[in-house]
Amino acid sequence: MPTYELNINGKPHKVKAAANMPLLWVLRETVGLTGTKFGCGKGFCGACTVHADGEAIRACITPVSAIKDQAIVTIEGLSADHTHPLQLAWQKHQVTQCGYCQSGQIMAAAALLKKHGTVNTQLIEQEMNTVLCRCGTYQRIRQAILDAAQQADVTKQS
Repeated sequence: MPTYELNINGKPHKVKAAANMPLLWVLRETVGLTGTKFGCGKGFCGACTVHADGEAIRACITPVSAIKDQAIVTIEGLSADHTHPLQLAWQKHQVTQCGYCQSGQIMAAAALLKKHGTVNTQLIEQEMNTVLCRCGTYQRIRQAILDAAQQADVTKQS
């Protein structure tokens, strides 16, 4: 089995894994970061969204061998003290119901804000429509993203 040297949340990790092992299972089972969730296993729902060099990717369909030297950020690495503007906005708007998709929602929203900075309802709906919420909290998600976007340094924190 090959050994991979991964940069996850700013820390080096050496992991042994099959080349086709999904990044999701490396994160959860090998590294022990369980904030990234398994949803559909096909890359459709977005519960497994993480960042690779700042871009939102689906960890359930990304083989560990595809990561190379990209910096991976999971929900655990978004903010050491849980004060990222999105995390605070999620609390303010009581976005979470069951919570299962929320790490994927926040990671997708963080990539959106980093990419665009200024957002509006239409852009949020366009960019976030691939991250599914079983509870249907889309209005609260949208409002939380709009609020977080008002933070001057949100693009630097994502």
